[in-house]
Amino acid sequence: MKHASLTTLPKSLRNAYRGWNVASRVSRFGGWLDRKNRADADGGDYDHAETVNNYYDLCSEFMQFGWNESLHFAPLSPAETLEESIVRHQRLMIEQLQLREGMRIADIGCGVGGPMRRVARESGARVVCINNNAQQLDKARSRNIEVGLDHMAEYVKCSFMDMSVFEANSFDAGYAIESTCHAPDKRGAFAEIFRVLKPGALFWGQEMCMTDRFDPGNSRHRVMKGELELGIALNGVATFAEVNRALEDIGFHILEATDRGIEDGSSTPWYEPMVGQAGTLRNAFRRTPLGRKAMAGGLRIAEATRLIPKGSAAVIRLMDRTAEAYVAGGKTGIFTPLYCFLARKPR
Repeated sequence: MKHASLTTLPKSLRNAYRGWNVASRVSRFGGWLDRKNRADADGGDYDHAETVNNYYDLCSEFMQFGWNESLHFAPLSPAETLEESIVRHQRLMIEQLQLREGMRIADIGCGVGGPMRRVARESGARVVCINNNAQQLDKARSRNIEVGLDHMAEYVKCSFMDMSVFEANSFDAGYAIESTCHAPDKRGAFAEIFRVLKPGALFWGQEMCMTDRFDPGNSRHRVMKGELELGIALNGVATFAEVNRALEDIGFHILEATDRGIEDGSSTPWYEPMVGQAGTLRNAFRRTPLGRKAMAGGLRIAEATRLIPKGSAAVIRLMDRTAEAYVAGGKTGIFTPLYCFLARKPR
């Protein structure tokens, strides 16, 4: 899996942020939850798709630099690097979906195409990359061209809340990795996915969820949930039961659903790469708290010399706060990004 490097990051940021007031966009993103709450209270307008797009426009380049081109979590093993664990997790998905050559697969919220490239290489299936973020979709296309997989992909810019560009019963299988967690209406998202899948098709999902240990009456838990919503652009965080109910309400049959951060028996917590303590010697320094703070300091210098766009350091500070929210939710056991399910559209 490819990482952005320190030598390529400045150019990537200049391309991504061209013509922007980055600090202003960071500030606007930081106030999205207040805008949503005001709209809910007075009946005003609020567009969550705009918030999610702003989040990925700002953060995608840094995500690829600090994590890799597969922008998702995975069950970790002390015998593996993060990258190796992500590959193992993607191969589990490919196996469970029974993907093979000749199939047409929907990658719902494809990010920059990391999982898609694994699916195409290892299954031979043709993948339709669906994304509402033009910047990420362009990156997926350019990376596919670079590695010779463009012929295995289609690219469609649309929201998974409205995939009317596709006819019903169009796909042999589909997957959504940490994408439908952004849906303003989870039933609506699952209903569109259900519609475009063929009868009998399998659907694999990975959701960010509050676990059964979350206590809505606990003020500390509520604060941590709010920090997660704010930092990850989540319009609410569903529980396991709420995800299952949304799937079943629109007709899916759930074959398996589990928190793989626990059920896979990992002795390494999913959030460990962002902590950087014992057992993470093979993890990148750039992911750790000290690495993130060093990065912010270096970016301020790079801003002063106009090597990168002004305001870039503010993005790292935003992402550092989000990483702290992930870790807090993980350490208390009230949050997981690894609620994975396999469901089938009835024949």
